[in-house]
Amino acid sequence: MMHSQPIRLGVNIDHVATVRQARRAAEPDTVAAAVLALLGGADGITVHLREDRRHIQDRDVRALRPFVPRLNLEMAATDEIVAIACELKPAEATLVPEKRQELTTEGGLDVRANEAAVAKAVERLLAAGIEVSIFIDPDPTQIDVCKAIGAKAVEIQTARYSEANGPDDVNEQVAALKSATSHACDRGLAVHMGHGLNYVNVHPIVRIPGVRELNIGHSIVSRAVLVGMERAVREMKDAMRT
Repeated sequence: MMHSQPIRLGVNIDHVATVRQARRAAEPDTVAAAVLALLGGADGITVHLREDRRHIQDRDVRALRPFVPRLNLEMAATDEIVAIACELKPAEATLVPEKRQELTTEGGLDVRANEAAVAKAVERLLAAGIEVSIFIDPDPTQIDVCKAIGAKAVEIQTARYSEANGPDDVNEQVAALKSATSHACDRGLAVHMGHGLNYVNVHPIVRIPGVRELNIGHSIVSRAVLVGMERAVREMKDAMRT
């Protein structure tokens, strides 16, 4: 089934900052990485301003804001980070779960269990004119709560799909993603996906009807280390079209 419009690619450049922070150095520069990603065909840039500031720093978000037409700020639904988002006004904020000890975001935000806090964050972000997406598991109940509290989009996590073992498991995870996408679209929510996607496993995802945006970071930055950011992004855009 053909999409009425091409799926957007948001390139997550967190791990450009990870390399820089390993030496507390000035390079690699996140703005340079973002500009090269956009030249390679990225439709937007995604960064996660974590509470522990392990990679992206406040100054990165401030520096990126004027250069990036569509900046997506991944963030926990905490007062501190919401205040920063409301000040800087990225095009989009994606609310994600966050635990200090995790290597990366593990699983979706449990909106149902944290409804009051998430709803408060959504309300503040929307009032600042920021589009709000929520990173969730492919679960109809979570989708319904996201809709009820005013989110405009959901980002359905593809971690279980990306880590699936064997064709049966892969097919089961793709079916769950298709079902969740259909459920979200029926409720008027835009559907984004991300987590663990790479140049090979992206193919079944782009064929799911209703998906509007993918956010991909680690595999692109890993490839960029070897071939450069512009080429790495162009190759991902090519993979998304096949």
